[in-house]
Amino acid sequence: MAAKMLIPGPLIASQGVTNRAASLSRPFTAKLSKRSPKAAQATITRSQAKMDPQGDAQLPMSAALASAAGLLAPFLLDVDPALAGNPLLTGKTVSLIHPAIMLFLFGSTAWTGWLGWQWRRARLIPAEVKELKAQLPKPDAEGNRPSSPLDQQIAELEETRKALTKGGFRDKHWNWGSLLLGLGVLIAIEGPANTYLRTGKLFPGPHLYAGAAIVVLWAAAASLVPAMQKGNDTARNTHIALNAVNLALFAWQVPTGFEIVQKVWEFAPWP
Repeated sequence: MAAKMLIPGPLIASQGVTNRAASLSRPFTAKLSKRSPKAAQATITRSQAKMDPQGDAQLPMSAALASAAGLLAPFLLDVDPALAGNPLLTGKTVSLIHPAIMLFLFGSTAWTGWLGWQWRRARLIPAEVKELKAQLPKPDAEGNRPSSPLDQQIAELEETRKALTKGGFRDKHWNWGSLLLGLGVLIAIEGPANTYLRTGKLFPGPHLYAGAAIVVLWAAAASLVPAMQKGNDTARNTHIALNAVNLALFAWQVPTGFEIVQKVWEFAPWP
């Protein structure tokens, strides 16, 4: 019979600790030896992305964005019943704010365009005067220049420019343009929000699409201002064209807006 070896208990415990430490110090891929190469590589990539603070860490970032979207979804997609059922927010008074201010902004758009055109005239008159002066008859040998009908035209242009400069059309145009952009975007968002609170849905159609296009044109026209201030004529002409299209869209959607106002007046309760 083979003799049984007696190993002290403490020695067995120490060997267990040693084996455990050795297993922890082995490369991570040793635990994946029985998996397929693709699965092993995918697991290593995920682990490195989580453990390496200097790495790309796209997966944890994607998970964080997904979690944030999940947290925000109830606020963006759901309406608080207290808000939806609030008679003040869904009544005639608040519902008529959008059409009332938009009608004011329609007139403001035309007024702002007129102010800008006056400032454009004041800016272009010096070039016209310079061109007319180049057409004046040359002075004779004694320095006398015969009178010309262009003299009267030049004098009128110079007086017009003085009046336009004194009118401060540049500053007025900037102030009204800022009001139009800020208040316009605010009320453009308020309208659909009020409709959703009042009815629980939106109504895609010409009025909604034209309104969205108007907001885009406002933003596009405003984005050209820095280039316009540097004397870029292409930016100036594009700015004018965008606002002309904007005014046309505004006028085109006024009839559909009045139809919506009639429905609000008929079905929405007071206040």
